[in-house]
Amino acid sequence: MKIGLFGYGKMGKMIAQMARNRGHEITCIVDQPNEEMNFTTVDIVIDFSSPDAAFQNISNSFKAGVPVVSGTTGWLERYDEACAMCKSKSGGFIYASNFSLGVNLFFALNVQLAKLMSGAPGYTTTLEEIHHTQKLDAPSGTAITLAESIVANSSYSGWLADQQEPGILTILSKRIGETPGTHKVQYQSEVDSIEIIHTAHNREGFAMGAVLAAEWLIDKKGVFDMSDVLNLR
Repeated sequence: MKIGLFGYGKMGKMIAQMARNRGHEITCIVDQPNEEMNFTTVDIVIDFSSPDAAFQNISNSFKAGVPVVSGTTGWLERYDEACAMCKSKSGGFIYASNFSLGVNLFFALNVQLAKLMSGAPGYTTTLEEIHHTQKLDAPSGTAITLAESIVANSSYSGWLADQQEPGILTILSKRIGETPGTHKVQYQSEVDSIEIIHTAHNREGFAMGAVLAAEWLIDKKGVFDMSDVLNLR
């Protein structure tokens, strides 16, 4: 498989190494605004660029008839537009706020726990995420995915970042050192607390998941997510 990379920071470099280890070839890398992807040299692109570049990268890929795996967060106000373009071009698209196998299992666990807790009186819910100081967006895309699942399966009407309002789920964001990523969902009452935590020890799980997603997406048409890749539905 010939892979083009949008973004060549820490994650891009790790994805490149992981892909090569699995027998794939990195044929084009775009890391600067004035660079262009040579779509004729790639079978698929993996986008871990920046929030301001992601939508353009994705739409250009669809126009070129190249499927896209994207893990860039902070651009999702245009996600529906990207999905519509993918379908109109008969393309293939996977977006995930987090490609880690463990995190996607955590997503599934979060949904089930939210459903169980929706019928338990007296509990309030908080969500905390911790990442490295170089992470550009806050809350993290992973935290937003967790929050939206809780809101969809509870009486909360929405979520806010680092603010507390009645009936609104709070996401607390912290940026500390080189932390790869920690997410905690806590249900607390006057008598006890229940919490689930996912802690990433390094970024390798994210990189492996992105490469596995690219392998899965080749020759498929439509909009998918990691639940499809991992058969978690």
